[in-house]
Amino acid sequence: MDGGRKLEKGLIQVYTGNGKGKTTAAVGQAFRAAGHGLSSIFIHFMKGTGYAGELFATPRLFPLITMEEFGRGCRWSSIIKNGYVDCRGCGECFVKKGEGTQEDRDMMELALKRSRQVLEEGKHDLVILDELGNALFFELITLEEALELIDLKHENCELIITGRYVPQEIIERADLVTEMKPHKHPFDQGITGRWGIEY
Repeated sequence: MDGGRKLEKGLIQVYTGNGKGKTTAAVGQAFRAAGHGLSSIFIHFMKGTGYAGELFATPRLFPLITMEEFGRGCRWSSIIKNGYVDCRGCGECFVKKGEGTQEDRDMMELALKRSRQVLEEGKHDLVILDELGNALFFELITLEEALELIDLKHENCELIITGRYVPQEIIERADLVTEMKPHKHPFDQGITGRWGIEY
C-alpha cells in the first residue's frame, strides 16, 4: 500500500474490436493498479454466474479489486469452475441481437443503477464497465444512458469501457482507444474456449 496516494487525473480508456483480449486487458490494468494500492471495481454487463478465472482470483485481492456480474448465468458454472467439464459452448449465457428478454433488460437496469452509484460515490480509482459496448449493441441499454455514466466520472477516476461495437460517440470522448483485431484465432481451427486461457 502506498499510504493513500490517488491518481492525479483519471482518463477514459476503451478496449473494443472483434479480437480476444478486451476484458483481459482491463483485468491486467486493475492488477497493475492494485500493485500500487489503487482500488478497482468491475461492473460486468451481460455476464452472470461465470466461471472465468479472474472471478476466482480477484477475491484474493479484495478490497483492491471487486467484481460484480449482471447478466445471464451458466447452469454448468460450478462444475466448470471445479474442472469436471469444460465449457460446452451451448450459448445459454449469451444474448442474441434482437432476442433480449425483459429479464435481460431488468439486469441491465440494475447494472446501470450500480454503475451510477459507483461513479457518483467516487470511492474507486478505476471503474471498469465491462461489455458496455455489447449491452449497447444488443439494445439492452441506450447510448444516452452510457454517455450519462461517462459524465458521472470523477476527475481522479480512470474509467475503462470494454466490449465489441463501442459506438463512435464514446470513442470520441475517450483518451485511449485500443481495437483488438483478430488475425488468427484457435476457433478458426475448431478449438473451442480453453479453461485457464479463454475463461
